[in-house]
Amino acid sequence: MPAQEHHLPVVRTARYYQLGELSAATRRVWFVAHGYGQLATYFIRHFAFLSEADPQLVIIAPEGLSRFYLQGTGGRVGATWMTREDRLTEIEDYVAYLNQLAETILAQAAPNVAVTVLGFSQGAATVSRWLAQAPFRPAHLVLWAGAFPPDMDFTAASHLLQGLPVTLVCGTQDEFVSEEALQKQLQFFRAMQVEPTLIRFEGKHALNAGALAQLQEAEQLASE
Repeated sequence: MPAQEHHLPVVRTARYYQLGELSAATRRVWFVAHGYGQLATYFIRHFAFLSEADPQLVIIAPEGLSRFYLQGTGGRVGATWMTREDRLTEIEDYVAYLNQLAETILAQAAPNVAVTVLGFSQGAATVSRWLAQAPFRPAHLVLWAGAFPPDMDFTAASHLLQGLPVTLVCGTQDEFVSEEALQKQLQFFRAMQVEPTLIRFEGKHALNAGALAQLQEAEQLASE
């Protein structure tokens, strides 16, 4: 007789990092999700100059619930949001985690706070799946060197994307995102009646300060 698979919900402690001070004066919150094999403590450093320039901005970087050694059994450690093993359960877990985090953070900000959600690489699919089940509606979705998950429920995807500003960001030499893949993403969004903004920069599969500044500037102009 084969072994039977079961699941048992347990309590565990998640880690996140924050730039800026949360208060009733906080007008903008960015949730930024790292990619595969990264840690939030290093990922969030790329955004430090944004929060330093804008005291009304707070940046929150959650970390994936699963950590592992990047090479062998020692040395550098990275985190992942999910793998193909027990995939649906891992998605449920990180959606519940991110919902709880958002509830905690947004309760401390201004009632009309504008929320930007940015996902880098693996984090792009992560935040897309999360937002389809989130208790709030974001003001802006940024998918950086990553894709909106094609397997998401069509109704949930349509509801999320309706009227939602979407920005795609990708380096011109990104070794993981081909021009063909980028064009397919654009076609997907257009089929969903969304015309995303596209930002390109000279670089590879990484964040870019110039492109981040461009995002912040566009949001500040939109809020004026």
